[in-house]
Amino acid sequence: MEEAAAEKAALRDAGAPPFPIHRTVIGPRRGWLRTDWRELWRYRELFLFLTWRDIKVRYKQTVLGILWAFIQPFVRLVVYTFIFHGVARIDTAGTRFAGLPYPMVLYAALIPWLFFAESLSRSSQSIVASPSLITKVFFPRIIIPLSSVGACLVDLAISFAILVGLLLYYGVAPAATALAVVPLVVLTTLAAVGVGSFLSALNVAYRDFRYVIPFMLEIWFFLTPVVWLTDGVPQRWRWVTCLNPMAGIAEAFRSALLGRPFAWGSLGVSAGMAAVLFLAGAAYFHRIERQFADMI
Repeated sequence: MEEAAAEKAALRDAGAPPFPIHRTVIGPRRGWLRTDWRELWRYRELFLFLTWRDIKVRYKQTVLGILWAFIQPFVRLVVYTFIFHGVARIDTAGTRFAGLPYPMVLYAALIPWLFFAESLSRSSQSIVASPSLITKVFFPRIIIPLSSVGACLVDLAISFAILVGLLLYYGVAPAATALAVVPLVVLTTLAAVGVGSFLSALNVAYRDFRYVIPFMLEIWFFLTPVVWLTDGVPQRWRWVTCLNPMAGIAEAFRSALLGRPFAWGSLGVSAGMAAVLFLAGAAYFHRIERQFADMI
């Protein structure tokens, strides 16, 4: 007892506390993909809050409110049908979708594309638009682009109302394969999160990317079979279109919603590309995540 008391007195005289100190060091995870999925789950309430905030901010102080989620795809459908079907004479004859009205075939692929494009546009600006969160609060930063994509899921759900109207207008019965849309939405979300997180990280370091992204989406739209069909592409060149992850997904949306055969080869390649984009985007995001507070 006397030895223990003498040891404590010596530590006290040396300025050391008479009790053990436990230190917690917060640092980045090791490995090429540092996402802590359990930590993301712990912050799920923050994800839901940011998603709901993005939904409210998007339509705040607008006259029509959430009706814009219905008006925008409908106007695009009318304009694209007039230009590419009425003027350019693109049709479904000779394809897997022969006999179906072109507006219906067009819109079935326009649904995933609008969700993908809007997700990229919003998630790419999400980090730059949240400087107070980045610099003052600790949480997994990838939640910010994830919440931007999550908010776009609401618009995606609303856009299906137009497809129901087209089915009723043309007297086409819903296909039983429409349930396959659920995994296809998951694939589209993976691709959107991967590219969106990559662009959001780039946009922090290089602010001129906000001018590149709209131009990139415009080119990407015409490389995706939305207004055209892959059945019209020569067989030897179809593998090139499959490198675009949205190509196989857009065609699979058509097949699922309209009850036509799936192009499983194209869908498989596009699914693989979506997974690669998701992993690569998340890896790059976490690689420079620690620099956000300094660069923003």
